Amino acid sequence: MKFSCSALLFDNDGVLVDSHQAAKAAWDVWATEYSPGYDLDKANNAGRRAEDMVRELVSAELFSVANDRINELEQNTAHMTIALPGARELTSSLKAGIWTICTSANPNLGRARLEAAGIFIPKELVTGDDVAQGKPHPDPYLLGAKNLGFDPQDCVVFEDAEAGVISAIEAGVGLIIGVGKKAVKSEADIVVKDLTGITFDGEELFIPDSIRMR
Repeated sequence: MKFSCSALLFDNDGVLVDSHQAAKAAWDVWATEYSPGYDLDKANNAGRRAEDMVRELVSAELFSVANDRINELEQNTAHMTIALPGARELTSSLKAGIWTICTSANPNLGRARLEAAGIFIPKELVTGDDVAQGKPHPDPYLLGAKNLGFDPQDCVVFEDAEAGVISAIEAGVGLIIGVGKKAVKSEADIVVKDLTGITFDGEELFIPDSIRMR
């Protein structure tokens, strides 16, 4: 499959990197301290900012300390992050200025996970701290397109989470490519198992049929 576009906007966790075990380890500890019974695997919070999740789980007077604690715990487990198939190959082949990453993580955590996975960090990186409202609001992908100097409709978004897909839809991007099993039931335009074999020259995006799931 071939698509015409100007830029690529990547979610990070679940698209470029696998940080699930790192996040799970951190949230399990956090839950024992602030929200007994909370299970990251059972909660439908994929793709959302940690601060938005914390705000829903603790009282207002506990928010600041509880948010600082999960940030500390996730930073401490960031080294457990690994690259997903095709992620390093694709991102390292892209020219600067035609791609960036729009992550819900805070700046320190986002960078630490990318560094642990060996993925180059673009200067146009968008983190959870850069926007007033995180996913599923459109702010992250609107800012990603703006940072690159392109209209959202000329951009392709790669997402694994429902919240991120909704964010991309609301931002009005031209094409949404779901990544992984979780994305199959989302409203992504097409879904691939991973990024293996994908290429982009700044004008044409190529998606191998062999990795397509939907």
